[in-house]
Order: sequence, then C-alpha cells, then structure tokens
Amino acid sequence: MGKDFLSAIKDRRSYYGISKEKVVPNSRIQELVEHAVKYTPTSFNSQTSRAVLLLDEQHDKLWNLTEDILRVVVGDDKAFASTSEKMASFRSGYGTVLFFEDTSVVAGMQQKYQAYADNFPIWSNQSSGMLQLVVWTALEQEGLGASLQHYNPLIDDKVRSEWNIPEHWKLIAEMPFGKPTSEPGEKQFQPLEERVKVYE
Repeated sequence: MGKDFLSAIKDRRSYYGISKEKVVPNSRIQELVEHAVKYTPTSFNSQTSRAVLLLDEQHDKLWNLTEDILRVVVGDDKAFASTSEKMASFRSGYGTVLFFEDTSVVAGMQQKYQAYADNFPIWSNQSSGMLQLVVWTALEQEGLGASLQHYNPLIDDKVRSEWNIPEHWKLIAEMPFGKPTSEPGEKQFQPLEERVKVYE
C-alpha cells in the first residue's frame, strides 16, 4: 500500500545523487505522468499543462545539449567546472520530465473570458506548479529521486527543434530523476506561527 498523502508530500525532496538503475518500468513512469497531466486541476478546466517524458538516451541528449549551451554562456573552463558537475549529476539519472504550458490555450481563454484576461497567465503558471508537485511526489512514491531545474529559456530553441515541440508550448521547468544514490540534506523550516494564521 502506498504512503498516505501527507507523508508523501513530506518525503518529496530534491535528490541530486541519482543513478540510471531502473526502479520501475518506463511504462509505469509514463502512466504516472499521464495520470498527473489528466487529473491535476487547471483554472476553468483549461487544461493548459503539457509534459514531455525523456527516457534513457533521450534524457542524456537533453543534458548534453544543455551542457553545450551553458559552456558557451559561462565561457571560462574554470568557472564552468561546477556547472559541468551539475550536468553530470542530472545526466546520471535515466529520465527527465519537461513541463510546458500551452500559450495558445491561455490566449484562447483570455479571449473567451476577457474580464479575467490578466489572470490566465498567472493561473497557467499555478497549474504548472501543481502538476510539477504531483509528478514529483508520484515519482518519490515509486522510489525515485528527482529535482526541479530551470534552464529555460536558454535551452528552449534547442529543445523545440530536437523533440519537435510546438511553438506555442512554453517550457517552464525540467525534472531529472533516477534511483537515489544519496539522501538529501536536512531541511530547515521557519516557525509555522510566522507563516500560518488561524482564526476561530
């Protein structure tokens, strides 16, 4: 039996030590991502969120091209060393979920509901954030470690070209995952009384 919801949320952490050893079949990961995309809420049921699942060699290709782009941006070999290490840690996993929002749907909702037009891009980002959390937590429940990265917009054009991504899909985040090889560090929390107010 799986963990209860609150335990799963608590246990979801950023894992940077991951490996290519398979924990679950690729088909199971696809099932999780599809389930999350289908059932994660969106404003006005607009269903703006999109996902691309890159596995095995396609996953490696993403982090190779990201490293190539960053090498040009960073330039200096000495300064690039830490960036290269990060790329290697992401590449050491065996999959990445790319999160997109469909801007054509957002624009359509703005046209249809003009009184809320300014809010739809904000709601779209909120929907993406919810989807990211659902996928991240679902991967954790399957025994996988993941982290959330943001190399967009630097990699947008290459990603669009390499995987034939529609122009109106906006890349929001990248989530590399794999079998955990090390535990995340201890997490510090601010006092809840400073973050939550309750009135009875």
